[in-house]
Amino acid sequence: MFKKRITFKIILFLIASDFLETFLQFCFKKSTLNAENLSITTFHDIILFLKSVTSSYYLWAALISVMLIFVIWSTILSKIDLSVAVPIASFSYILVPLTSIIFLHEKINSLRWFGIIFILMGIIFTSLSSKERIEQKDES
Repeated sequence: MFKKRITFKIILFLIASDFLETFLQFCFKKSTLNAENLSITTFHDIILFLKSVTSSYYLWAALISVMLIFVIWSTILSKIDLSVAVPIASFSYILVPLTSIIFLHEKINSLRWFGIIFILMGIIFTSLSSKERIEQKDES
């Protein structure tokens, strides 16, 4: 069995994946802002909501991002293990809140920041344990 290495190209793909994921979330949010005052209680309200959302260029940008992420992520997973790729590609946990603050003027309280930091610590520990497991496998 060959050893899967993280190349510079894979790192660039992982970074691109994170930024596209952040852009995707931003676009999905922006596509719904026109419909935020709609109360969805009837089938007619659902139709109005869908018309509002699908008329937004942001929705279409988000859908294009989904396709690009699929291609990039498929390429990444063909080169490295999933257990290695996911922790590395988790910077969107920071990028999405930062984007929300900067471009959507959302407020993020300290408890939520603590939760984000806690998740990132878990990702770091997970990726370190994956690295340790790979090194142990290489030694045997």
